[in-house]
Amino acid sequence: MSDKLAIRGGNAVRTHPFTAWPVFDDRESVGLQRVLESGNWGGYPCPNDYAREFGRRFAQAHTASYGVTVTNGTVSLELALKAAGVGFGDEVIVPAYTWEGTAAAVLFTGGVPVFVDVDPDTYCLDAGLIEAAMTSKTRAIIPVHLGFRFADMDAIMELAERHGLFVLEDCAHAHGGRWRDKGAGSIGHAGSFSFQTSKLMTAGEGGIVITSDIDLADQVIRLSNCGRPPRRETKGESVLGHNYRMTEFQAVILLAQLERLEEQTALRETRTRRLEEGLRSIQGISLLPRDPRITRQASYHYVFKFHSEHFGGVHRDAFVAALKAEGVPCDGRFYEAVYQSSLFQFAAERYPAWAQNRREFNCPVSQRAGYEESVWLPHEIFLGSEKDVDDVVEAVAKISANISELAGFEDERIRIQGMSRAQRALLESKPPY
Repeated sequence: MSDKLAIRGGNAVRTHPFTAWPVFDDRESVGLQRVLESGNWGGYPCPNDYAREFGRRFAQAHTASYGVTVTNGTVSLELALKAAGVGFGDEVIVPAYTWEGTAAAVLFTGGVPVFVDVDPDTYCLDAGLIEAAMTSKTRAIIPVHLGFRFADMDAIMELAERHGLFVLEDCAHAHGGRWRDKGAGSIGHAGSFSFQTSKLMTAGEGGIVITSDIDLADQVIRLSNCGRPPRRETKGESVLGHNYRMTEFQAVILLAQLERLEEQTALRETRTRRLEEGLRSIQGISLLPRDPRITRQASYHYVFKFHSEHFGGVHRDAFVAALKAEGVPCDGRFYEAVYQSSLFQFAAERYPAWAQNRREFNCPVSQRAGYEESVWLPHEIFLGSEKDVDDVVEAVAKISANISELAGFEDERIRIQGMSRAQRALLESKPPY
């Protein structure tokens, strides 16, 4: 472990790529050709044939009754909130540490996101802090199952039932995961998933709302289908809606993706356990403890904690830059405290309810996670061999053994690595996806 760090000109631990993502095979090709030849490409009638079939199968795989496919995972959050009656001035509890889209979906309904800090053991919404943040305007809670951990759904549902609140699980990271043998998204009143390119299942873009409330499902269909009702008699409220329908091309890809999800979920779990075995012996690195109530682990990213005080005061962002130089894809400020995000602050002022009712927030765990502590490893690392995981451990150990080489190391690379995805997007004038 005496080799010079790659960021200082040494040889990288890893010089070849990890498993490419997305994974696909002939199933996607055959399905796409079938849709192409059918001439039935779009999302109307809604849901169309493959979209309806995928919605049914995906909901069933997550122990819910209904699945309504839509264009993306932010839209699925927005439509579920609107279908539940969240509107102008209503407050929605969201974790401070998440992607800006979780809070943006609340703004899009005319509502007000109220940021609550996260649990340091999970980086998910801290259920013990929710009640203190509630007011007479609170209508809903959005727990986000972040990275590879679940929010405490037992405590959240108990609180929601006492106060009559709608619970919408943000499951953009949790495809295939289970809590007490219930599928992610089926524990609350509804669940929202994303199928954007980086997610555990993908059609490039796409989203879904799952629920066991047929009236809620019908209303989501109306809202995503220009206000038109589902293809059956329904008592749902008439609404103006957008065209947020999923196409048949996306749906047929997702049917194939769903077929391999269970196998990929099991493989990721095997590999992340091996990673944990290796990381436990490295001083200054700590792991998020496992919760036995998570009965099937979904790992969108594996997240661990970096403790600067054990690394000679070197900043987390320098560590991340060094780890990337060793050939390991990773991120540090993957998310940040949303209320401090430049993207959110810039955009949110345009929404009247937020401008009129915004509060001051102080969420120290979220701030520490975003700016100092968290390190994120993408899920495709864990779809390969044991050697892939061992290379990650070796790279972390190498940096630990040679940490003095990073002391005072400041350059443009580290500055850029330390930015959030939203900040980097603004810098590069590209969408932050």
